[in-house]
Amino acid sequence: MTFNQIKMAIYATYLTNKYGFALSGITDSKKRKEARIGYANQLLSKLNIKIKVINKEKVPEDGKFLLASNHRTIIDPLIVEIATQESNIHGDWIAKKELYNSFFFGKFVRNLGTILLDREASQMSSFFKETKASVKSGNSIYIFPEGTRNKTDLVITEFKDGAQMIARMNKLPILPVYIRDKANDILSAAIKDSSIERIIEIEIGNIIDSKDKTLDFAEAYKKQFNL
Repeated sequence: MTFNQIKMAIYATYLTNKYGFALSGITDSKKRKEARIGYANQLLSKLNIKIKVINKEKVPEDGKFLLASNHRTIIDPLIVEIATQESNIHGDWIAKKELYNSFFFGKFVRNLGTILLDREASQMSSFFKETKASVKSGNSIYIFPEGTRNKTDLVITEFKDGAQMIARMNKLPILPVYIRDKANDILSAAIKDSSIERIIEIEIGNIIDSKDKTLDFAEAYKKQFNL
């Protein structure tokens, strides 16, 4: 591990826990969004990574959506937050149990506005009940339909069924976004050497109507971005 990698790890740990504690006292979704954007801007600035939003005009000014993104790196939520920072869209992230228990991310994830997904649970009714309550209170739902980070050579991996189920159960239109480039390689390079400015592109797609029962969400998503 290089000296720069050690410094970056220490800084990221400090910043993540700082915001984790700060977020513990915030219950308003809009204020949580502001804090998450603040965290994203500070960490990405330290990494010297800029986010370029393609089709930025397609981000709705407000409303409730299922915001769905591909998933390559641990900073993908930050990229999505930056892409939508100028809109009034706010909401909860779907987060895996592993992140809740993480030494590094635990407090931050639990406090930033999340809905816990425990795949080992015997039944999922409480999870879907929580998503419904979140939407009823005015929130959007943010999700990675692949379920976990894509560490393969495939452009995108198979989507889980949960994303489309959440959209249909809550009558949420789907806002697809696609993180372009090899963001994982860009992140690794930035951690090693942050003296060079690097750019990650995220593309905004057209709204997908989840009420269409003939819709195959995964195929619709791929078609949006020519995958």
